[in-house]
Amino acid sequence: MICPRCKKNVVSVHVTEVAEFDALGDSANQVTEHHLCEGCAQELNLPHAGLPQSMAKVWKLLQVHAKQAHIKIQAAVPPCPNCGMTLEELRRRGRVGCEKDYDVFKDYLVELLERVHGAREHVGRLPGTTEGELVRVLRVSDLKDALDLAIREEDYERAAQLRDEIRGTETQGQEG
Repeated sequence: MICPRCKKNVVSVHVTEVAEFDALGDSANQVTEHHLCEGCAQELNLPHAGLPQSMAKVWKLLQVHAKQAHIKIQAAVPPCPNCGMTLEELRRRGRVGCEKDYDVFKDYLVELLERVHGAREHVGRLPGTTEGELVRVLRVSDLKDALDLAIREEDYERAAQLRDEIRGTETQGQEG
């Protein structure tokens, strides 16, 4: 994009000036965008002296957006029908009120666990198991999932093979 002022150089400076901000999406907001080359940007006296006032407007924008997002999240998640716990109460207390809360607040809890632990599932060792035993347990679990799929697809030959492989893997673990 060529600078609209000098019509020579490539635009490298982008300035968004917020002269007036009332509310998010309000038509009374006054926002001006400037796209200039570096030379023209230095020549122009673009507003920057009123930084504290501008920062206050940016802070107001962020607060309004956060409040709107918070309201949308709360409205989207109804309280637990069993214990009446709300999402806000769960956030404050840091623990669920009953077993149904895990289903009601599943999306929030999954996101929270992913942020805290970096994963949606436990991927560490099981207490009291060796590395080989853990590999065998995971293999049996995968085979059982494949067996369920083969049964649903009515692929009984594959299901019989998987059944035999599961038995062999389980027997190998009992012997070892």
